[in-house]
Amino acid sequence: MLTGKHLIAGTWVDGEAHFPSSPAHGPSHDFSIGTPAHVAAACAGAEAAFPAYAAKTRAERAAFLDRIADEIEVRATDITLIGTQESGLPEARLNGERVRTTSQLRLFASHILKDDWLDRRHDLALPDRQPLPRPDIKLIQRPIGPVAVFGASNFPLAFSVAGGDTASALAAGCPVVVKGHSAHPGTGEVVAQAIDAAIHACGMPSGVFSLIQGGNRAVGEALVTHPMITAVGFTGSLGGGRALYDLCAARSEPIPFFGELGSVNPMFLLPAAIAARGGAIAKGWAGSLTMGAGQFCTNPGIAVVIDGPDADAFVAAAHEAVSQFGAQTMLTDGIAAAYRAGRDRVAGAKGVRAILTTMCDRRQATPYLYEVSGTDWLANHALGEEVFGPLGLIIRVTDAAQMLAIARSLQGQLTCTLHLDAADTTLAQTLMPILERKAGRLLANGFPTGVEVSEAMVHGGPYPASTNFGATSVGTMSIRRWLRPVSYQNMPDALLPTDWG
Repeated sequence: MLTGKHLIAGTWVDGEAHFPSSPAHGPSHDFSIGTPAHVAAACAGAEAAFPAYAAKTRAERAAFLDRIADEIEVRATDITLIGTQESGLPEARLNGERVRTTSQLRLFASHILKDDWLDRRHDLALPDRQPLPRPDIKLIQRPIGPVAVFGASNFPLAFSVAGGDTASALAAGCPVVVKGHSAHPGTGEVVAQAIDAAIHACGMPSGVFSLIQGGNRAVGEALVTHPMITAVGFTGSLGGGRALYDLCAARSEPIPFFGELGSVNPMFLLPAAIAARGGAIAKGWAGSLTMGAGQFCTNPGIAVVIDGPDADAFVAAAHEAVSQFGAQTMLTDGIAAAYRAGRDRVAGAKGVRAILTTMCDRRQATPYLYEVSGTDWLANHALGEEVFGPLGLIIRVTDAAQMLAIARSLQGQLTCTLHLDAADTTLAQTLMPILERKAGRLLANGFPTGVEVSEAMVHGGPYPASTNFGATSVGTMSIRRWLRPVSYQNMPDALLPTDWG
């Protein structure tokens, strides 16, 4: 079923050069390498499709999103097979992620049939107002134009070709050009086939979606700098995301770059909670830390605890719990190598002590556990940088004051967690105003892995967690990234957007 080609504005297009996929197991396949010429063709197709697609009714766009979800489910077996081979993820994880992907599409389909996301406002004309009359003014949110989306390495489905960025942009009325991730090109192509089938079934303009496979850095640069691209959605590394962000800002007409870049997702274990149930917290942390080989942007990599006997007991319980987890296959050889480099960076830092060390090589990841004093952590900014994998760092602080100092020193995070009991309320109330400025999602007595796709979810945070702290890449509010308000003054009804009626 795989062609190894790009989908460019309704046509499956080959290229002069090809690259082999690198599956964790199973056969390798050849795929066309994307070029700036492919980018130019896809962007031209998206721009050509924009007027017609933006003019579609909400009901038509909703039916399109529902049909994409249906077509993905038709290909469920193929998606699971190629997805598990390419990523090394277990079948249950791929099946769950596929359901999340189709549910996102259907959530946006139902969401755009409502009115609140349009933020429609109407100031009636006041012709007799003195000293000057007021005109009739109508405001509504309108789609911004073609959107570029970069597929994520760690979510072959939910944050990739038909993931949340694509679903929300299509819901808003924006065509999408996807730069597929080379870690899972076969999965991406099968999903693109599903979208292509939905385009034909729903009579959508062919340029509403394109997928460009592979390609070097020049392809990504060509995409974010193309004059017909009006915004970018990205999930990936801090280094790669920051480079693309800078390119977007340096354009003659700068465009928004909505990047989700990285987070250590610290947990603060307050005294009464750790005294009462430190062992249970340690066990829960071990499960969250090692879930999916730690390859989640919400992986809770840091636990902050006040030093003392309860901290000793927590460390011992964490060692026992984390020791139960063995080697897991990572998504790519490159991610595995970066994990080992991150481990070495942490292990070699001043004051860091090993609690649990294991052996991992090639594409395998095993868990590591370290501890450090609050003083040494505060003196080493690098210890606050993400290690993408199942590595945990326990920070032993001297007292509540140093715990607050740790909180104040944090960079922007996707999540921060408080483990607390009723007796911890006063300390938690002191922490909350600090943590609210540090993260997009705050949790109590839970673990941040697992991001609910819902109306109230925020998946984003201050830099470097994301490049735009006022946005989210998960949940229905993510549609706002691809809209802008337009006012219509004294405009005849026949010229208003179809969404106004």
